Formats: sequence, structure tokens, C-alpha cells
Amino acid sequence: MAMARGHVISSPNVSPVTSVGKLGCRGSKASQQKIKTKIQYSPLRFQQSPFNHHYKCIERGATYEESNKNYVVKAVTVPSSESESEASNSKNIVESVKNFIAVLYEFIYPYALYGQASAAISASLVAIEKLSDISPLFIIGLLQAVLPHSFVVLYINGVNQLFDFEIDKINKPYLPLAAGKISFRSCAIIVALSAILGLGLNLMIGSPPLIWNFVLCVTIWTCYSVNLPFLRWKQYPVMASLLIFVCWAYIFPITYFFHVQTFVFKRPVVFTRSLIVSLLFLSIYTTGLALAKDIPDVEGDIKHGIDSFAARLGQKKVFWICVFLFEMAFGVAFLAGASSSSPFLIKIATCLGNVVLGSILWYRTKYVDVTNPASTRSFYSFIWKLLMGSYVLLPLIR
Repeated sequence: MAMARGHVISSPNVSPVTSVGKLGCRGSKASQQKIKTKIQYSPLRFQQSPFNHHYKCIERGATYEESNKNYVVKAVTVPSSESESEASNSKNIVESVKNFIAVLYEFIYPYALYGQASAAISASLVAIEKLSDISPLFIIGLLQAVLPHSFVVLYINGVNQLFDFEIDKINKPYLPLAAGKISFRSCAIIVALSAILGLGLNLMIGSPPLIWNFVLCVTIWTCYSVNLPFLRWKQYPVMASLLIFVCWAYIFPITYFFHVQTFVFKRPVVFTRSLIVSLLFLSIYTTGLALAKDIPDVEGDIKHGIDSFAARLGQKKVFWICVFLFEMAFGVAFLAGASSSSPFLIKIATCLGNVVLGSILWYRTKYVDVTNPASTRSFYSFIWKLLMGSYVLLPLIR
């Protein structure tokens, strides 16, 4: 007797009572019988759902039996495309913000930002006459000087990079604009917003010395960088050095000092001995800074027609002139500290501090290659760090 197996595919959507259909088996009409169908179902479970379908078909004594089949249903949690998209967007936003902050940090010239903050703190401390002056009122006045002027530093460095774009490709290819990390349009927007925010904050504070600080700095450094008729003063070596000298030796210390003296403490205008010593020290030191600034940039300056002192006199000669000026500044601070009216221990600290700074500078000169832009650029950053150390010592001289 021949046996055949038939397979019926079941679906969860099929009704419990279904007809199997006619089987293709031929026989006599008299002996043809109705197909008896038995369908058995296994109970459904949460984790595993076996569907056991048992079919028995009896025709002419032949038995057709469907073998049991087990179907396992696995529940898989598939995140919706919306939640995936939102998580991806949030991650991208965070990464974009991090990258923008990193680029902005490079864009602002960190040493200039730290130098400005140190200048503001030092000049504000020079205005302190007694320990009781260091109060919440003084802290607020100090923040009024430091925070708004950070936007001025951003504007100064930004406008310089905008108009030195081609030169920086040679001299400073690591800068964000020259390296292509930021677009020219984005740079222009940052510069404009910096000027607007800096002016707005200073007007809100209402301190006349700080407003003058903003107006003078923005005007001077715009004339220094912008390539317009009668401007672009950086191409004239004497004028370029004079601008740096005026800003760092006089505008910064005087305006910050008078902000605390007259606006915060409401005291009369007076030039104290400590302020005069600070101005003398900074006059000498910032002259060296102004000259040293162009030593790493000789190649690009010559190519673009900027006649700096380093390009005219030679890098080595200008380098040693700068070293001489820095050491002279430390010598002036040493003598002023030794003859000050401060307590003995403070006098010792001031004198010893300036000796240490001068010695470190002299030791560092042995490792400078004036023909290597990377070496001279590292030295330029180093002398800014020495200046920040001097800013700590200057308020101690009374």
C-alpha cells in the first residue's frame, strides 16, 4: 500500500476551523470517504509559542499523518527610527559644540587671553591699599574688568587673522582660519559679535575707564590690522611696535587701575608708587615683546612686503635686543622691590622672584634657534609666561 505525506502550512491569522481541501487521491466513487481532520493546538506562552498541528487524513485505509512542527516566536525590541535619529542628533550636537570650543580656544591665542587676564588682576591689586579692600565688592569689580575684555581679545586676534589670512598660511598655518578649521564667514561673524558683546557689556557696567579701554583697544588694533588706505599700520615697524607698547604698557594697567580706584572704591585719581613702578617695568618689557613678536614671521613678512625690525635688522640681532630689554625690566623690578616700603619678607620675595625670572630667561636663551620658526615661536610663548609671573610680583612693590 503506497503512502503519501501532505504538508499544510499554518498561519497565525487562520481561523481555528479551516478546511484542509481535497486531496489529490483517486479511488472509486463508492469508497470515497470524507476527510476527517483533527487540529490540535498547543497553549500559547509568553516566551515560547509552539504551534502543534496534527492532521489525520484517512482515505481507503491509508493514513496521512502530519508530523508535529514547533514554531518559536522571539520578541525582539527594535528601537524606533525616531529615537535613533534623536540620539544621533544629540551626539552630533555635543561633538559640534566641543569642536567649536576647541577651535575658538586656538582662535583667541591662549597666551594673549591669559596675559590680558593677568594684566587686569595685577593692575586691580595695585589699587589695593589695605587687606580689608579685598572684599566681595573688589571681586565684582575685578570680574567687570576681566570678562568683558575677553571679547576685546577675541576681536583683536580675530580681525588680525582675517586680514593676515594669506600671510598666516606661510607663517602660522596651524591657526584655525589658515588651517581651514573655520570658514572665513564664520570668522567674520565671531569678530563682529565679539565687538558687539564687548561694547554692550562695558556699557552695562558703566565704568568710564573700561569703556575707554574698549574704545582705544578696538580702534588701535583695527588700524593695526585692517588693509585699507592709511591703515594697516603693522607694515610700518615703528608704528607696529608703538601700538603694542602703548596698549600693554599704558592702556591696560592705567584703565584697570582707575576702574578699581575710582569706579569700585570711589577714591580720587592718584598715581601711586606701585602703579609708577608697574608702568616703568611694562614699558621696558613690552618693547621687547613688540620686537620679539615678528621674529618667527620673517619669511611671510618679507614675501608680503611687511618691513618688520626682524626682517630689516636680522632675527639674531633683534632676538638679543629683546633679551637685553627683558633682563633690564627684571632689574628695574628688583631695585624697586629692594627700595619699597613693604615688609621685609615681601621685599625678599619680590627681589628673589625677579632674580629667578631673569635667571630662567637667560638659561632658556641657550636653546633657541633664531632661524627656526618653531623654536622662536616657542620662545615667544615663554616670555609671555614670564610676564605673567611678573604680574604676580608687581602689586607687592609699594
